[in-house]
Amino acid sequence: MNDEPAKADQTIQDPRVRFAAERTLLAWMRTGLALMGFGFVVARFGLFLQQIEFLQHSPVAQSYGLSLWFGTALIATGVVVNVYSSWHHIRLVRELDRGDPEHSRPSTQAVVIALFLALVGLAMAIYLISVHGSVNPNVDTNKEVSMATPAAANPGIIYKPSNHSVDETVEKLKGILQARGVNLFALIDHSGEAEKVGLKMPPTKLLIFGSPKAGTPLMLAAPSIALDLPLKILVSQDAQGKVWVSYNSAEYLRDRHGLPQDLLANIAVVETLAAKAAE
Repeated sequence: MNDEPAKADQTIQDPRVRFAAERTLLAWMRTGLALMGFGFVVARFGLFLQQIEFLQHSPVAQSYGLSLWFGTALIATGVVVNVYSSWHHIRLVRELDRGDPEHSRPSTQAVVIALFLALVGLAMAIYLISVHGSVNPNVDTNKEVSMATPAAANPGIIYKPSNHSVDETVEKLKGILQARGVNLFALIDHSGEAEKVGLKMPPTKLLIFGSPKAGTPLMLAAPSIALDLPLKILVSQDAQGKVWVSYNSAEYLRDRHGLPQDLLANIAVVETLAAKAAE
């Protein structure tokens, strides 16, 4: 009749019970650390989407602030798990020291965390579906050459979005040049030339133009600028169908060739021409 209390006391004093409690604590600590690490990744996911959007030159800035809140919630949950696990372990050890008999009870902590993670996972799934439409990689597998505009990697190049198609922008720019008395020396249709050899690329056309009256003083002051004269404007369409007008900035050409500041206006006209063509 008295064997059961004795067996319970032996179980409490068994060192394997304490070792099991320590293993449980370590397992919860790993869970907390995993939650904090995963939370950091989720918090930075919005920045990742913004970088993709920037490289694709999306005309509408999307907001991805929810990823920060999801990540912060996961990190906070990891902190709570570690704190609560430490408190629970200390309480369990004290119970064992007092000789309280072992009793079985469900792990409320595990159930609560499991339900919380299920809700966060469901919310993140809905969130990812909602932003899927705003990040469209638009991959073409039909041998099409993608014309990207990596403005961050080319600080000397200015990119302006055009409100017209490539052909419309080119025709508008040709009219502006003619009205200003600027010579159009060449119009190179890169996409058309690519099509002649069986390749495909988005519409891409380069206009080469200038005026001897403006260009000659530049070459006399810095002969190397002849490498970048006549002036050029590129009108191209990216993989998402957006049309861009790009050109070398006047400041870049000045620094590249050491042009005098008083001659900068001779090449700064390219900025005005590009802006009017893109309107």
